[in-house]
Amino acid sequence: MKKRSLIPETRVKNPEPEKKDDNWIIWAAWADRITFEEIKEKTGKNENEVIKIMRRTLKPSSFRLWRKRVHNKSIKHRKKFQLERKKLREKIKIGDIY
Repeated sequence: MKKRSLIPETRVKNPEPEKKDDNWIIWAAWADRITFEEIKEKTGKNENEVIKIMRRTLKPSSFRLWRKRVHNKSIKHRKKFQLERKKLREKIKIGDIY
């Protein structure tokens, strides 16, 4: 019988794959908080290469869904994300005054 650990085991529906694999790139591209810049830093693949990998491996409908999602989300690019956060902070500060 296998001995259980005292530390609880967290089970994740989609665990993070190894970074050496294309599966990690697909996983990171679907993740909202991982920017294309971070993917490039960790794997060396730029945005166009990530798009090619996604197009090659995903079903056409899944690829279209992902592209629509990435296009609408400003957080896949670091500069856009920082700009949106800045606007949000300014809006909150103005809202606190009134």
